[in-house]
Amino acid sequence: MAANEKQVGGNHYKQFKYETWDVIHDWNLGYFDGNAVKYLSRWKHKGGINDLRKAQHYIEKLIELETKIEQEGK
Repeated sequence: MAANEKQVGGNHYKQFKYETWDVIHDWNLGYFDGNAVKYLSRWKHKGGINDLRKAQHYIEKLIELETKIEQEGK
């Protein structure tokens, strides 16, 4: 069985046309932006406001990291 044919722990991703991990892979996202996309894609169907907070947290960390890289490059 292919990984996309099953879901462990619920069905919150199965309702979408595209699997979130396929989008993350296709868009070549990293850990932080990929997790933000994951939580944004499922918040209405699984974790509610808490998933939005998780997405926000990953975005905040990504901003910190990218700001540091930008400042070091100057």
